[in-house]
Amino acid sequence: MSRRTVEITSDLMLRAYRHGLFPMAETRKGDRLYWLDPEKRGVLPLEGFHLPRRLARTVLSSAFQVTVDQDFAGTIAGCAQAAPGRDDTWINPQIERLFSELHRLGHAHSVECRQEGQLVGGLYGVAIGGVFFGESMFSVARDASKVALVHLVARLRLGGFQLLDTQFVTPHLAQFGAEELAREEYKARLAHALAAPAQFLAAPRPADLEAEIRRLAAG
Repeated sequence: MSRRTVEITSDLMLRAYRHGLFPMAETRKGDRLYWLDPEKRGVLPLEGFHLPRRLARTVLSSAFQVTVDQDFAGTIAGCAQAAPGRDDTWINPQIERLFSELHRLGHAHSVECRQEGQLVGGLYGVAIGGVFFGESMFSVARDASKVALVHLVARLRLGGFQLLDTQFVTPHLAQFGAEELAREEYKARLAHALAAPAQFLAAPRPADLEAEIRRLAAG
């Protein structure tokens, strides 16, 4: 008896996220996707986000030009590239295609950091209800991915989001207050946050954004 292969579509992706699952490929060249539902889930508390003062000064300076949804393709391509300490990634061409489709449908978003017009860092993820599912970030300039993360958190807070899912907790994320939740607790918080009437703010008023970043820095 042959096994039926289920086509992974953007609609299936959204349904999976709502149930707490997310896809990954084994390697950049891998041709299969796997659905993950880890026992411990990483989250970054939006109300308990820790913003070091040095980084806050960088965020509020003109060191980077930060945009949202201006170069999703470039951002996911940057995340897919090998980097020092990371010889391979889980972002294969199918992942790029699926998330690019979610971006065209208005569900996936990117935050980009540029210097002298060049893309030097950023992140991307999926917004559903009051949840932002962070997928990956990259940086080829010091602090670029961190600045993108701070801008994301500020926008999520301004937009009424309840949960920032990081999938796992890494040392990079732990410095900002990321924590692990047991699967059952995560899914309870997920269900609550999905029902929140949030709005992803790609371009909030600059004064509101700056004020929110200063609130983050003040703790």
